[in-house]
Amino acid sequence: MGDEEMNGGAGSMDSMESRWVFQDEDESEIDEDEDEDQHRTTVMDSEDDEDDDNAEQRLIRTGPRIDSFDVEALEVPGALRNEYEDYSLGRKLVIAFQTLGVVFGDVGTSPLYTFSVMFSKAPINGNEDVLGALSLVLYTLILIPLLKYVLVVLWANDDGEGGTFALYSLICRHAKVSLLPNQLPSDARISSFRLKVPSPELERSLKIKERLEASLTLKKLLLMLVLAGTSMVIADGVVTPAMSVVSAVGGLKVGVEAINQDQVVMISVAFLIILFSVQKFGTSKVGLAVGPALFIWFCSLGGIGIYNIVQYDSSVLRAFNPIHIYYFFKRNSTKAWYSLGGCLLCATGSEAMFADLCYFSVRSVQLTFVCLVLPCLMLGYLGQAAYLMENPSGADQAFFSSIPIGAFWPVFLIANIAALIASRAMTTATFSCIKQSMALGCFPRLKIIHTSRKFMGQIYIPVVNWFLLVVCLVSICSISSIDEIGNAYGIAELGVMMMTTILVTIVMLLIWQINIVIVLSFLVIFLGLELTFFSSVLWSVGDGSWIILVFAIIMFFIMFIWNYGSKLKYETEVKQKLSMDLMRQLGSNLGTIRAPGIGLLYNELVKGIPAIFGHFLTTLPAVHSMVIFVCIKYVPVPVVPQSERFLFRRVCPKSYHIFRCIARYGYKDVRKESHQTFEQLLIESLEKFIRREAQERSLESDGDDGDTDSEDESSCSRVLIAPNGSVYSLGVPLLAEHKESSKPISEASTSDEVRSVPPTDPEISDAEQSIERELSFIRKAKESGVVYLLGHGDIRARKDSWFIKKLIINYFYAFLRKNCRRGIANLSVPHSHLMQVTLSPASGILVPSLVLGCLAPSILEAFCMKF
Repeated sequence: MGDEEMNGGAGSMDSMESRWVFQDEDESEIDEDEDEDQHRTTVMDSEDDEDDDNAEQRLIRTGPRIDSFDVEALEVPGALRNEYEDYSLGRKLVIAFQTLGVVFGDVGTSPLYTFSVMFSKAPINGNEDVLGALSLVLYTLILIPLLKYVLVVLWANDDGEGGTFALYSLICRHAKVSLLPNQLPSDARISSFRLKVPSPELERSLKIKERLEASLTLKKLLLMLVLAGTSMVIADGVVTPAMSVVSAVGGLKVGVEAINQDQVVMISVAFLIILFSVQKFGTSKVGLAVGPALFIWFCSLGGIGIYNIVQYDSSVLRAFNPIHIYYFFKRNSTKAWYSLGGCLLCATGSEAMFADLCYFSVRSVQLTFVCLVLPCLMLGYLGQAAYLMENPSGADQAFFSSIPIGAFWPVFLIANIAALIASRAMTTATFSCIKQSMALGCFPRLKIIHTSRKFMGQIYIPVVNWFLLVVCLVSICSISSIDEIGNAYGIAELGVMMMTTILVTIVMLLIWQINIVIVLSFLVIFLGLELTFFSSVLWSVGDGSWIILVFAIIMFFIMFIWNYGSKLKYETEVKQKLSMDLMRQLGSNLGTIRAPGIGLLYNELVKGIPAIFGHFLTTLPAVHSMVIFVCIKYVPVPVVPQSERFLFRRVCPKSYHIFRCIARYGYKDVRKESHQTFEQLLIESLEKFIRREAQERSLESDGDDGDTDSEDESSCSRVLIAPNGSVYSLGVPLLAEHKESSKPISEASTSDEVRSVPPTDPEISDAEQSIERELSFIRKAKESGVVYLLGHGDIRARKDSWFIKKLIINYFYAFLRKNCRRGIANLSVPHSHLMQVTLSPASGILVPSLVLGCLAPSILEAFCMKF
């Protein structure tokens, strides 16, 4: 296959223009979007001299197409409610308590290392330096975690889902900026979309929307920002455990003089192995278990802070005056600027509050932070500063040195527990972010384990978990200095923060539609502040923290290559899809017969007939009596209600029994159903579609409905002549059932269908009889068995492509596809129900595999007779 991009791939999908169709009383309307000859502009009558039942066809010009997908999507129930809305006050308090162990562990352990890293860059030369550094920390806490995240960013969630990809999904719903051209108008009618169309009064919002949709460069730039932010989140998931655990275990050097740094690293490695081993037990269980521990930790921070303020120097309260920040920079100049990287560490975990939002409600996070977390953090920093005013030599271990002697070991124990909990906060955020990116086609498929039956957002990804552990251990062993780890920590955190600021700004302009002054103020203040911090950490990148930056770049390229390859693969399938005329000819020319059963042919197309179906026809002597093209599609919403999961459309006239089904999932949806459950839900939705379609046809025809289920040979021999003189033979029905003269193989399929037709009742209308016949046919096919037809193809760059493109597609993307989770595993289908056909990209030859064990008996017999 080639990798040529198709610029018009998405253009035809949303077309609402009038069209030319041929009208036939015996056939249902063919999906004209899937036919190449949509613009036939003349009417011709055809006659069959050998038959008295001459059928007339006429081309008529219709109004805007009413898509059957859109008609189905109109039946939308009430919008989904947040899963936390119906909880009682007591339950909400329990959830707020759980947030301590899941969301705030990272930011809660920042007092362990913030002052130590700051004063390693700018040593204390007087009390004014302590006050200046304390003032920097206090106002960083107020500006970034409180004002930016708690009061603004948390409200930019996607129906309770937070993180970089949740913001991207939210933007994709309001503007068509996704690079994968598989959007459908019916997707906007999913109840969880909650679409707020920019109002016409605000021209600014409309202009931004139009600009984003029209510019391919802006779409790519937006995706780049999202991928960069996500790669930083994954890097954060590596450096957070390293920083938290090493700094907590480092307290041993204060309590036991014989302990050195190498021993601290060894103990930290053991703790991290234990930490990542218990990650599989899930968020709810671990959150309830460690919630009390974090509550004791925050109370200890506040208590020690109050004790130190009273014991040493209460004048530290003057740090709330921001003038001390000016004095700090005036006295220390360049060193003060270097120390900004350490100051930022007090705000680490802010992004985890947003990324872990899927586990809890916005109100619970806000309530816990404002009422408990922020006051205790401030008291903790004030207490450390008060201690350093009297004991400036203890700056290298500011927290543990400031603990009263009698409380040292209990606080040391609870600090290490808190550090282990803090490491989980960013790890769970990484899991959520990777799952979102997988659903939106930006990360290779991995195995996902859902750890909670109540909350579907609580997940565990084994491969990512152990990968993070390995990289984390390598980082600790290669970067043993707490200062270097802190600098790497700052790089990862700031990368995520800056991407979040830009994306939230777009949300403000496009969706919230608030005053431009407020938007610019948000962007200038926070992006300017973060760029200032970023300049400080980048200056020290050569001291070992470059390892994390390289790791983030590698993750960025993995996601970019996967998204690029997936887009080319989809566009290639769109380019090579079959025309309706070609598919009509295949069945009659090859003599392919229909055997009892249902074949679910999986593909990625939302429009058109996949090329792999033509390969099935040319390879096998028979296919199932009913074929359904199934497209698993992820839409940019967190959840798709089960009642809105499936959309159906007829691909051919009714007698062909070929349908298209789009199974829609949100990026937060849990695909836990077994293949039996999936089949049952799909068939039930198909029956609803057939009844709805019959009702609509009866209304359109004003009661002049004929029996549309049968076609004799005379009605199949008609010819349609186009204005340019081309003759289109409709031929025999595609893959028509054999008659009585056929072999026993075909008799099984035709006789079952005949026996399944209910007896004719004169009181029942022809339309109702037609419905019952078709529904009975579907049930018979279901009883005969369901087989999953999978086409496995690969893409290769053209020979005249650039070397870089060949390298990316033929090697990097091919490597990722080979080592990611197969689609078969995601479907959870036993091999006895599976038929996979592999397309060789070099020769274009199909090689059927897993055939003999999974085909229906009639197809298997035909296969043996043919070969």
